[in-house]
Amino acid sequence: MTLNALYVDFNSYFASVEQQFRPELRGKPIGVLPVMAETTCCIAASYEAKACGVKTGTGVRDARKLCKEIIFIEARPPLYVETHHQLINIVESCTHVEKVLSIDEMVCFLTGSQRIKDNSLQLAINIKRAIHKQYEFIRCSIGIAPNTFLAKTASNMQKLDGCVVIESTDIPQKLYSLKLRDLNGIGKQMETRLNRHNIKTVEQLYALNRDQLRSAWGSIEGERYYDKLRGLEPYYVKNSRSSLGHSHVLPPEQRTSEGGKAVLHRLLQKAAMRMRSYALLTTHISIKIKFQNQPSFYNESAISATDNTLSLTEALEKLFETYPKFHNEPVAVGVNFSGLISADEVAYDLFAQKPSASEQKLNQALDLLNLKYGKNTIYFAGAHNALKDAPMRIAFNHIPYLTIEN
Repeated sequence: MTLNALYVDFNSYFASVEQQFRPELRGKPIGVLPVMAETTCCIAASYEAKACGVKTGTGVRDARKLCKEIIFIEARPPLYVETHHQLINIVESCTHVEKVLSIDEMVCFLTGSQRIKDNSLQLAINIKRAIHKQYEFIRCSIGIAPNTFLAKTASNMQKLDGCVVIESTDIPQKLYSLKLRDLNGIGKQMETRLNRHNIKTVEQLYALNRDQLRSAWGSIEGERYYDKLRGLEPYYVKNSRSSLGHSHVLPPEQRTSEGGKAVLHRLLQKAAMRMRSYALLTTHISIKIKFQNQPSFYNESAISATDNTLSLTEALEKLFETYPKFHNEPVAVGVNFSGLISADEVAYDLFAQKPSASEQKLNQALDLLNLKYGKNTIYFAGAHNALKDAPMRIAFNHIPYLTIEN
């Protein structure tokens, strides 16, 4: 079994980009926040902050206790996306990028002589040098292995500018020193599930056969894990997009029912424009509002297939009618469209009103004007008090389009 995958994982990506473009932050502990508020948490931390124990998900108050000198800054997603595309181009100048897996991770498939260990290591050196030449303060860890899963595992074994190779002859012994949570796909809940099956080490996990792993996982993913651990590339059926949405941590001044509602409208209008860019319609809408120390409010509704912002706005207003007035101040809101289908898949209900040509022209005009002249050039009034809120956010598995989602 040869080396087939080279995995590039950029370290502390958001924080590193900030230090690259803001020299005054270099060498200092920084925490990147989605919004400047005491009740939020770090979505990234610099190496200096991590050395003090601050990590992704650490709350602002806890981060201050861990690191008195920490500097908090608000995230700038457009900058991270622009830099992301530049980094792809840099890696592409060295070897082909097979797949972009997130804003800070990509995998390259090795071919020909690249599969020889010494050559793959030289390729990793070339990639690091090319990145350093343009972005001195953005570093990456690289993993090289027979498949994508083990290459990612290798990239995590030596963080901060590391490079680790896992050859077929290293399997499984090189994995035995890892903890279950070190393996991609095993989070806290899955670890608990595996523990219930008396699986507490990677060695015990590796010893299971396909059927045992499927039983432990409760799904076919267990069988895929059997292949992943052995350096094989599992087969996945590519699913079409089934849902999309946006969420936002509310700034202090918007933590009222009116402010939360305005931000929901802003999120809905962004999501509707994004959905139209995919040429999709939604058949289900849901909203979620989180509170401090109180259960979240959630409401959902099936709707006739649509991409019309006005129709979706009416649906949101109806969902919001059951909002509990007695709740504490809201801290975060979200809108989600699901049951996405293309126009040629639509089977309209007998009494459902099909979208008119005028509605379609209105939405096209909205999108065109906002793309040409900038966001919020024209918008529905529900979002008026939240035009500065809900900026671009970067999800793990979604790289935003700057022209559509900014």
